[in-house]
Amino acid sequence: MRFRSQVAIGTFIVDFFCPARRLIVEVDGSIHDARREVDSERDLRLASLHLRVLRVRNEDVLQDVDAVLRVIARALVSL
Repeated sequence: MRFRSQVAIGTFIVDFFCPARRLIVEVDGSIHDARREVDSERDLRLASLHLRVLRVRNEDVLQDVDAVLRVIARALVSL
């Protein structure tokens, strides 16, 4: 599957987007701890466009990228 980075979708810029599976992967740093409501609203708006949003923690990417890739792979095959 191909992903594009920093893709504009409506008024949002998403971290990674796989058009073939309509999957968005957002990598969240600690700033997102204080933005949960804003992120939830954003995810709902993206879902209204029939897009799925998968959020992963930046620290998880840095500490165990293989585990994060397995989560993304599972999301790619589940519809």
